[in-house]
Amino acid sequence: MAAASSTYTARHLSVLEGLEAVRKRPGMYIGSTDSRGLMHCLWEIIDNSVDEALAGYGQSITVILHPDNSVEIHDDGRGIPVDVEPKTGLTGVEVVLTKLHAGGKFGGGSYSASGGLHGVGASVVNALSARLDVQVDRGGKTYQMTFRRGEPGHFLDTGRSLSPDAPFEPFVDDSSLDIVGSTKRGVTGTRIRYWADRQIFTPDAKFSYEELSARARQTSFLVPGLRITIRDERRVPGTPGEAGVHEEVFHHDGGISEFVDYLAGDAPVTDIWRLHGSSTFKETVPVLDDKGHLRSTEVERDCEVDIALRWGIGYETTMRSFVNIIATPKGGRHQEGFEQAMLKTFRKVIETNARKLKAGNDKIEKDDVLAGLTAVLTVRLAEPQFEGQTKEILGTPAVRTIVAKVVEREMTAKLNSSNRGEKAQSALLLEKVVNEMKSRISARVHKETQRRKNALETSSMPAKLADCRTDDVDRSELFIVEGDSALGTAKLARSSDFQALLPIRGKILNVQKASVGDMLSNAECAALIQVVGAGSGRSFALEAARYGKVILMTDADVDGAHIRTLLLTLFFRYMRPMIDAGRVFAAVPPLHRVEVVNAGAKANEMVYTYSEQELHALLARLEKSGKRYKEPIQRYKGLGEMDAGQLAETTMDPRHRTLRRVTAANAEMAERTFELLMGSDVAPRKDFIIAGSSSLDRERIDA
Repeated sequence: MAAASSTYTARHLSVLEGLEAVRKRPGMYIGSTDSRGLMHCLWEIIDNSVDEALAGYGQSITVILHPDNSVEIHDDGRGIPVDVEPKTGLTGVEVVLTKLHAGGKFGGGSYSASGGLHGVGASVVNALSARLDVQVDRGGKTYQMTFRRGEPGHFLDTGRSLSPDAPFEPFVDDSSLDIVGSTKRGVTGTRIRYWADRQIFTPDAKFSYEELSARARQTSFLVPGLRITIRDERRVPGTPGEAGVHEEVFHHDGGISEFVDYLAGDAPVTDIWRLHGSSTFKETVPVLDDKGHLRSTEVERDCEVDIALRWGIGYETTMRSFVNIIATPKGGRHQEGFEQAMLKTFRKVIETNARKLKAGNDKIEKDDVLAGLTAVLTVRLAEPQFEGQTKEILGTPAVRTIVAKVVEREMTAKLNSSNRGEKAQSALLLEKVVNEMKSRISARVHKETQRRKNALETSSMPAKLADCRTDDVDRSELFIVEGDSALGTAKLARSSDFQALLPIRGKILNVQKASVGDMLSNAECAALIQVVGAGSGRSFALEAARYGKVILMTDADVDGAHIRTLLLTLFFRYMRPMIDAGRVFAAVPPLHRVEVVNAGAKANEMVYTYSEQELHALLARLEKSGKRYKEPIQRYKGLGEMDAGQLAETTMDPRHRTLRRVTAANAEMAERTFELLMGSDVAPRKDFIIAGSSSLDRERIDA
């Protein structure tokens, strides 16, 4: 071991020059070399254009995905400087695209707050591109420069087609910035087109249109007035541009308040509130002096805080945090300060009003406050510290204190406001937070005392539950049936070994409109949550669920469909993991029973059909084969009309029944659908009903 270490000397160390280091270790700069890293490169170029708009020098950005897997970004900012940078003797274009840690965001006064901070973004993209072309409009002229894997030169393109495989001539002695055209007076901007290097990126790495459009929409909210156009010319199957060129334009003037309105999917408890504030802090940073030496200098920074938030009736938290419009999906100091101040403020206000709110001596926790919250948190400051080039976590320590002070001051004012509207909303919000606390404590107590009961033990379950005998959760099934009449028949039809029954009385509470407290105090909802045995909302634990399948068995009429929708709303809102795991089903009872008359002593045959179309097809077959059937044909309107044998054969026996699995593959669409059909806003639902009324078959209405 000693001999090996003695042979490791300084001559074994590699010194990687310039962009060579980026190509050698790309993961250090872009996180990975798959689709995520490919998209990160695109964000680096787009963010440079956004920084121009943020500084007030541009109003539009266009991103074009070309069929040859290249991507092009246009902006109408000031354009990359084209004059010669004195220290390197290179033009500004070449410095920005070939030198690491170089650019206009190191305290030179070009940007007071920007997303690009390390000066490696554009140069890293250039290093990892098989080809990069840049055009700059400045001073009435159009300048152009091309690079191959970070090296400047000329591609010898044939005709109009551009390709990274074209012959390339690198500059030998001096590089040059070519003038290739002229522009109208006052027109400025930058156009960059690049081809990602397939020597670096994995073969399956590709640009995601969904991610790109989501990021463009998000940025348009964060920079009010900025117009972002996304154009997809690739015709990739499974994308919006599959059939042809697809273009979307994102432009919002409402800022982060409009962003919160877009993100929020549930009915509101409060309006959208804005929290503003700013402060200064000091930090010691290395600054270049006149001689080009780095010296530690104490500088004063400004930090602006702008937050938009609202609470809804749900329990899920939607939080988006940003630093200088750069998303920080893993949070950081600003989010820590926000959450710390929220908890402190609500605890103080609830303790002051404990008697009125019936809060008891229990303390609220962070999750109680954040339940149902939709918030967009933005901070702006010069040269923030990030953890890593991918900028997912803000590390500037002073920001935590500044955000906490702003939130505590503004939220205290909101919750104690004498304004009539804000006072009413604050009362509802405090009640919601206290109910969340009670729900959490109740779920914890229930979890501690809950265990499966067998036939020899006493059960704390609702008296109306007809439980099964098996302890095998995967095999067990819970049928939720409509009323006691259906329960009586189902008891005779079920296999009591693994099939449990829970009757509900009529239509349960619409939990899309109701608060958590109303839901928990509703007997039917509470019984259902207790029987499933896994808690509700944030505290729901799928592994604690007492049944492998939950089957909604309602009548095949309008009321039955309504009851099923109400039950699904409860599962979707408060027991969502059951749906995500594919453990919620809808039974499919038959609509008709046709008694086919057989000749002679042979018993008549019973055939069940599940739709009008299936019935007509059956009758046509019988007529064609010369068979008769008894009139009138029985039309089932309720499960209570069947005897136990018929119910078992058609709906409950696993050997013969049909079940429809309830899924929520597209969660956002499902959320919007539930809000449309079951939410408190009536106008959209009325429009939906009117729009669909023309396609309604009057004969299907049971009246």
